[in-house]
Amino acid sequence: MQDNRPLWVPSEAAVAKSPIHAFMERCNADFGLSLSGFEDLHAWSVAERESFWSAVWDFCGVKGERGAKVLVNGDRMLEARFFPDATLNFAENLLSGRGEADAIVFRGEDKAEDRWSWDRLRALVSKLQQAFKALGISEGDRIAAMMPNMPETVAAMLAAASIGAIWSSCSPDFGEQGVLDRFGQIAPRLFIACDAYWYSGKLQDVGAKVATVAKSLGVPTVVVHYAGDAEAVAGKTPNASTLEAFVAPYEAREVEFTRLAFSHPLYILFSSGTTGVPKCIVHSAGGTLLQHLKEQRLHCGLQSGEKLFYFTTCGWMMWNWLVSGLASGATLCLFDGSPFAPDGNVLFDYAEAEKFAIFGTSAKYIDAVRKGGLAPRNSHDLSSLRLMTSTGSPLSPEGFTFVYEGIKEDVQLASISGGTDIVSCFVLGNPLQPVWRGEIQGPGLGLAVDVWNDDGKPVRGEKGELVCTKAFPSMPVMFWNDPDGAKYRAAYFDRFDNVWCHGDFAEWTAHGGLIIHGRSDATLNPGGVRIGTAEIYNQVEQMEEVAEALCIGQDWEDDVRVILFVRLAAGVTLSEDLIKAIKTRIRVGASPRHVPAKIIAVADIPRTKSGKIVELAVREVVHNRPVKNQEALANPEALRLFAGLSELKD
Repeated sequence: MQDNRPLWVPSEAAVAKSPIHAFMERCNADFGLSLSGFEDLHAWSVAERESFWSAVWDFCGVKGERGAKVLVNGDRMLEARFFPDATLNFAENLLSGRGEADAIVFRGEDKAEDRWSWDRLRALVSKLQQAFKALGISEGDRIAAMMPNMPETVAAMLAAASIGAIWSSCSPDFGEQGVLDRFGQIAPRLFIACDAYWYSGKLQDVGAKVATVAKSLGVPTVVVHYAGDAEAVAGKTPNASTLEAFVAPYEAREVEFTRLAFSHPLYILFSSGTTGVPKCIVHSAGGTLLQHLKEQRLHCGLQSGEKLFYFTTCGWMMWNWLVSGLASGATLCLFDGSPFAPDGNVLFDYAEAEKFAIFGTSAKYIDAVRKGGLAPRNSHDLSSLRLMTSTGSPLSPEGFTFVYEGIKEDVQLASISGGTDIVSCFVLGNPLQPVWRGEIQGPGLGLAVDVWNDDGKPVRGEKGELVCTKAFPSMPVMFWNDPDGAKYRAAYFDRFDNVWCHGDFAEWTAHGGLIIHGRSDATLNPGGVRIGTAEIYNQVEQMEEVAEALCIGQDWEDDVRVILFVRLAAGVTLSEDLIKAIKTRIRVGASPRHVPAKIIAVADIPRTKSGKIVELAVREVVHNRPVKNQEALANPEALRLFAGLSELKD
């Protein structure tokens, strides 16, 4: 496959039957337009935001009262308000089906399987709603959950949203302090936790952690049975009951939905960085719903009855994104545990058995499948799979190639990027345009995405800051415990006035797509030239000798020098020949400026719970500075490997 040819081109038939094509045709009819492709549609969606977002509401069949106004203060990002007169309920929109058809399919590694019909899901939501109300939980109260990615978690979130409570979740692999660093800030009225979970085939007992967290939070606790003994855990936890006992007094009935303002808080998500206590990012019910419907129906082409899968935990915003698929009538395919337990085929086995239409995962997972020597294209029937999405970190050009050579030739590959900050994507795929190697297809509809240089000027053909120059519905409502908005403004608006600066180092391509070169705060500046770390990883991590890499800039002699840490494949040692080969690969594949001054082998590389490597934390350790919020890391002990290294003293 050559770089000057697209990896995938949509067929005319597929374009004609895609929801985004139907949407564009409806907009042409309703507004007297002549839009003929994605670029036209995007330009109109940004220029005429009121018409566009109204059209999304109507096309996606949002349940609620829209009101007369669509946007006020649209020219001021911090004061802009979408649908200020609207009322809706998030859960009402997600509980879109009835009957015995599957709403949710669940697998927990090879240890657990379950199927939930729409009626079964509605029944538990109803019982939980009644139980929440009996506790006095109401609009604006917080419910916190430390749960696996399982059906009961979805039901509890929907019950919370149905009464206007605010949902916040993390995964059960967080340590006690990590859970308290998050939930301790938001003063929940109820804590929900599992009794145990599976990871890599091993039972992980969380009973003691549940009891400690519950005691610190000082609120009632509900223990959900999964892999352990819920009654035993509840018995050792203050003011706790099992889920069965919690809902036992109630009979399933019609779920009641409290319709609230478009901007009513729905979720509190937490930043995953290591620069302090996690920020509590509050997202609205209306903004989340409308943005997810737009992305899933238009950009992903999601249709009722299709199987939607994303490999995620409840501590990553992709879980919040995934569950919104219910609003389109899709069947959610949930998975909890390791994607390599019992082996690397487990997710592809799942995809084949359930006939996934959409398979969402991370760039790291795709690379791990490649390095594991797997070829699902040859071993699995993936004929139903039409879209594969990748996020979490930039997908390398080689990763793009592998998807088509090793997973499926005729599939749309959408690299996507956005984040917890907007609980959605700034840039992603679309079914109307080709996929080019190493490129994200384009910006999200309704989002005025651009790339600016340090002077605040738009640039093409060079790298700069990813920005959004106009307000959009899924901007956070606020940060929790930030009464004057100072933390919120500092996070996104300090760099450029009245413009959202996302913190990604990006570049437009000749095809109108984008490349994300890494986080802006992790870019390297040797000799004053900005270099994206992803450019180095794209070279090094294709070498079979290198399992994973992490790159930082070390302050050195009034400048910055590039330091590359490598975790090597089993049985490989960092010889002089390998160092030379790595440097040559980087020099030829990237540029001489990208070549590291030092290459150092380490046994492990620290990463967040969602799998992102933490360059900033390693940079702090190397410079002998403290690292805050280590509880955000899946393997905080790995940081010790970078302290006091003799190789960095000369």
